Amino acid sequence: MNPKRILVVGAGHVGLYAALRLSKKLSSLEAEVIVVDPQPHMTYQPFLPEASAGNISPRHSVVPLRRELRRCTVVAGAVTRLEHDRKVATVQPIAGPTREIAYDHVIVAPGSVSRTLPIPGLHENGIGFKTIGEAIYLRNHVLARLDLAAATSDPDVRRRELTFVFVGGGYAGIEALAEMEDMARDALRYYPELKPEDMRWVLVEATQRVLPEVDRDMGAYTVQQLLKRNMDIRLDTRLDSCVDGVVKLSDGDSFPAGTIVWTAGVKPSPLLDKTDLPRGERGHITCIPTLQVVDGDKVVEGAWSAGDCAAVPDLTKPAGAYCSPSAQHAVRQAARMADNIANVIRGREPVEYKHKHAGSVASLGLHKGVGQVYGIKVKGLPAWVMHRTYHMSRIPSFNRKVRVVVDWTLAFFLRREAIALGQLHEPRVEFLEASAPVPSRQG
Repeated sequence: MNPKRILVVGAGHVGLYAALRLSKKLSSLEAEVIVVDPQPHMTYQPFLPEASAGNISPRHSVVPLRRELRRCTVVAGAVTRLEHDRKVATVQPIAGPTREIAYDHVIVAPGSVSRTLPIPGLHENGIGFKTIGEAIYLRNHVLARLDLAAATSDPDVRRRELTFVFVGGGYAGIEALAEMEDMARDALRYYPELKPEDMRWVLVEATQRVLPEVDRDMGAYTVQQLLKRNMDIRLDTRLDSCVDGVVKLSDGDSFPAGTIVWTAGVKPSPLLDKTDLPRGERGHITCIPTLQVVDGDKVVEGAWSAGDCAAVPDLTKPAGAYCSPSAQHAVRQAARMADNIANVIRGREPVEYKHKHAGSVASLGLHKGVGQVYGIKVKGLPAWVMHRTYHMSRIPSFNRKVRVVVDWTLAFFLRREAIALGQLHEPRVEFLEASAPVPSRQG
């Protein structure tokens, strides 16, 4: 029997977990698993706020692909075209010419990207919060604003640099805002020139509530906790413009800001535009509960998808409902999909994915949190402990679990670092200046 070739496009939550499970369930005589992703790691996104705030090392919030997927073939590159009619993917490696990879089964799991709007100035002045690079940049940027504000005697410059705007009141926006404010407030102990009231933290949310994943009273509790920290919460408000860093809101307010973070939702990866797979109205790949891709009522043989880029029916809800784009669903869908692919290869029938969303827990900074799990509402320290415990248990590999726990343990005894390493973003500037040709003297 010739082994089946399984191509995994994307190594996020779905891609990594599915590839890892397939490599354990299927022998080399049954299948060969190839994983294609431009990055050499999987980012555990629930840890981005903690990595950005310095609670854990950024390296410990990512999982090295080659270390975890030792029984898989890892290709560092990007899929530029997927022709499922031919069962061939065109891959552009990070170096060298393109290559074609034929397959028997394909898992399409490139995830999602930030969903932006054509807001004047957003492209030039905004920063997202979906990658480890963005998390590291935001940490360095916020700390650098403190240095700039402490160094200037101009009150207008100080006010601008100490104004931080976060757009989007979902889990990503709330956790990023709360963790960064917590970090900046903690760092002010080293800035005698600045006071906590000098900082202005603004949340802009287009709807009338935050954290739509939990009940309204828990969202209201979150807003109350943020208001107690003197944050400026703007509900039912949109960002209209941020040209030259001047934030203009739909409520008529306008002010300059040194930091504008966009966390207002996600959309399927643009990579899907380069495939011939069927997609729904919102651009997601259409799937049935077995996580097989479908075209109308017809199953597309050998094509599978899950996670943020897929529309997967939620069997625990009324007809027409789809699974939310959460890590909780992605990890479980990956396991079910891997088992189903193994079933098909072995001549068995695939099983439908069904999982009732357990709930969500969010961190609001050190020792603060909010959540709702199986209908039980938790607040404060218990929610924070639950948040850390759950995500520590879910991050792949014992290696990463230990490193994260060590980071947290050291934080009980040592103050977190409050240093901006801005040179990371332009590392060659000083060398270019030092190595610039010296103009020859004439005369």
